[in-house]
Amino acid sequence: MEARASDINQTSELWPSLPLESWQDTYATLHMWLQIVGKIRLKLSPPVNHWWHCALYVTPSGLTTSAMPYDKRLVEIEFDFINHQLHFSTSDGLRQSLALKAKTVADFYREVVQTLSAMNVEVAINTKPQEVPNPILFETDVVHHAYDPESAYKLWRILASIEPVFEEFRGRFLGKASPVNFYWGSFDIAVTRFNGRRAPARPGVITSEAYSHECISAGFWPGAGYTGPAFYSYTAPAPAGLAEQKIEPGFYSAQLSEFLLPYDDLRKADAPREALLQFLQSSYEAGANLAGWN
Repeated sequence: MEARASDINQTSELWPSLPLESWQDTYATLHMWLQIVGKIRLKLSPPVNHWWHCALYVTPSGLTTSAMPYDKRLVEIEFDFINHQLHFSTSDGLRQSLALKAKTVADFYREVVQTLSAMNVEVAINTKPQEVPNPILFETDVVHHAYDPESAYKLWRILASIEPVFEEFRGRFLGKASPVNFYWGSFDIAVTRFNGRRAPARPGVITSEAYSHECISAGFWPGAGYTGPAFYSYTAPAPAGLAEQKIEPGFYSAQLSEFLLPYDDLRKADAPREALLQFLQSSYEAGANLAGWN
């Protein structure tokens, strides 16, 4: 326990530095681990609009599937990035844990399947990763095998600082809004508002459902999708003139067609939490006003 407390003290700031290049290998491995657990949630949880049933949620120590129905029981899987454990629990009192440490994706996948089977939970998932270039089947992936505990802790610490800000922003809206979701496919935390109007149909199984209705979404990438960790906001479909709108703080990226606020810029702000709320509000207003939201 003393080693764990020391690790926490070394990264106790609310908005720690986490440049992508410092943990690229751990990022890639953890992405696959999260996809494995996320696909289990997708398999067991009843469908909810916009794929909300497959998301993970921030906890006081990591990320969780929340309770998932299985037969006549409930099952939960939680990543603990303080003690670096993967916890399994069922509503009939069974508990198991696996160590989060350097291991291949293939080994992680095998251990997860075996642990669930020992708890009388049998789940068959699609083992092809989503939303990544050159996917490798989980059971054969020996390429990704890095795990740096400090980087994993810092990621969780950032998510734990973002989550309550996103919750406050979500609470300001009277209409339909998503939970604060962590999406394991795109590896980002996001919250989305909807105005109730149908949107033009999009191709693809994922995007057709995710963007079935007009929305304004904001979130945070630890690295993917941008040259470094950043907050983003976009309006879908994008109204004419959105690129010319000025927000504060942040800017419009013509390359990504989204508003961006680099994470390191937020860290330098006198009041990061308030700056993040201002980014969320100003980027929302820019899209909502042009798109004629009520």
